[in-house]
Amino acid sequence: MTAVTMTAPAGAGRRTGSATGQLAGTRPLLRLALRRDRIMMPIWVIVLGASFSSVGKSFASLYDTAARRAELAASMNANSSLRALYGPVFDDSVGGLVSWRMVGFGGALAAVMSLIVVIRHTREEEETGRQEMLSSAMVGRRAPLTAALLAALIANAALALMITAGMAGSGGGGAGAVALALAIAGIGMLFACTAAIAAQFTESARLAKGLTAAVIGAAFVLKAAGDSATADGSSVLTWLSPIGWAENVRAYADERWWVLLVIAAAIAVQATLAYTLAGRRDVGMSFLATRPGPAQGRISTAFGLALRLQRGSLIGWTLSFAVVGVVFGGLTGGAADLVGDNAKTQEIFERMGGQSGLTDAFLAAMVSMLGMVAALYIVATVLRLHGEETAGRAEPVLAGGVSRIGWAAGHLAIAFGGAALIMAVGGLGLAVGYGHELPAVLGASLVQLPAIWLLGAVAVLLYGALPKAAAASWGVAGICLALGWIGPAIDLPQPVMDVSPFTHLPKLPGGTGMEWGPVLALTATAVVLVGAGVAALRRRDVLT
Repeated sequence: MTAVTMTAPAGAGRRTGSATGQLAGTRPLLRLALRRDRIMMPIWVIVLGASFSSVGKSFASLYDTAARRAELAASMNANSSLRALYGPVFDDSVGGLVSWRMVGFGGALAAVMSLIVVIRHTREEEETGRQEMLSSAMVGRRAPLTAALLAALIANAALALMITAGMAGSGGGGAGAVALALAIAGIGMLFACTAAIAAQFTESARLAKGLTAAVIGAAFVLKAAGDSATADGSSVLTWLSPIGWAENVRAYADERWWVLLVIAAAIAVQATLAYTLAGRRDVGMSFLATRPGPAQGRISTAFGLALRLQRGSLIGWTLSFAVVGVVFGGLTGGAADLVGDNAKTQEIFERMGGQSGLTDAFLAAMVSMLGMVAALYIVATVLRLHGEETAGRAEPVLAGGVSRIGWAAGHLAIAFGGAALIMAVGGLGLAVGYGHELPAVLGASLVQLPAIWLLGAVAVLLYGALPKAAAASWGVAGICLALGWIGPAIDLPQPVMDVSPFTHLPKLPGGTGMEWGPVLALTATAVVLVGAGVAALRRRDVLT
């Protein structure tokens, strides 16, 4: 690692001589960031914020007496497998149950929202060359990073307000609502700063997102391991996880306000590091040098180039699915012990996993969750085409002997074939963790592919026909993810659930058995959309 310094452009010398000068241009950059995110950011905030109040209303309906809520809390805390998934219950009020159910997943989703905002307005701007153009004007060295972090702060502040208002509307207001909202928003800002640091170490926006996402995943796994070991959140592993800090704020259960100071201190430390690094490198450069490509002649096909570019991501997703599959498989044995005679809780699991035995319903629900997460992989991999095009790397390739269809086909093979690989590995992990039903669980995992491919096909169509709207693919995948995770718990109407292609798949293992009609229909639709997207790509101009 070597430190580099930025050469100030002509006419901008005064901005490097003081802290004020290094922040010059922050306000217009912030306005630009908010304008560019005027659709994506509100969708994230509204959907995630509304999920808290929806879950609160669901708990108030399903567990309408103190005795039922106490029974649920006791059964959750007695089961290490479910504690690993959701954490311990610190209070059996409606607000306490919402905090238990949402603090882990809500914190992780707020972190994902924040990393997308920060990377988009820092490293992605540098990768596409737009930041260099902006820096030729009166823009301070640290202004882009400041604008990105302020945009993330605005998003998380809006999310905190929505959570507070939503919890008050569902009967869980007061200090607990404020503590829960601040904990979620704090985790979002903490990982916004993590993303800011990652943006300094790599020249690729994709790699910066991957590094930050890996840290978020590791934090979630640490919290899960710690919660599995103890029922009061006191495990060392839980305290090593920032998401575990949010849990230990203990909203609605004698709030620990001092834990919010721990989160604030971590934000301050990371922000300071990010600002220090940002001031010691040139625009477009990074502290981790990009490795040179292979010797001439080793990459002779479009598929070989795509594999070279995407192999790191594919390996990371594959290993992650193997680990997560084993963890989820290990939870399966405790599912029946958790529910016992609680018909309401069993009903939720059966809505997620089908009307079958509880163990099969739990396995089907876990398989479906893997499928919805795999949809994020396929969307990200398809949109690598857009990144290559906007960064100017596609044009030299297409100027040679490679056709547009051949170039796109290489990346799409990695996207759609890679989705099949990671789902197969995830299914094997589930079967290994559970210790039974290898063929059935593996088959259930592969049945998720038509829905995953359909969301990937939507990304192909948007990229091919409307490249400027290609990022909307994330919104489509995010809506399906939210419906799958939260919809069964709050018993959304069936027409709403039908928006997600995962709703139409057979619930395997168990259920009513294999149903080929929906599987074939989703697959055929995906093929048609991919064909339409590739045809549109072939007709349109590059970089339009």
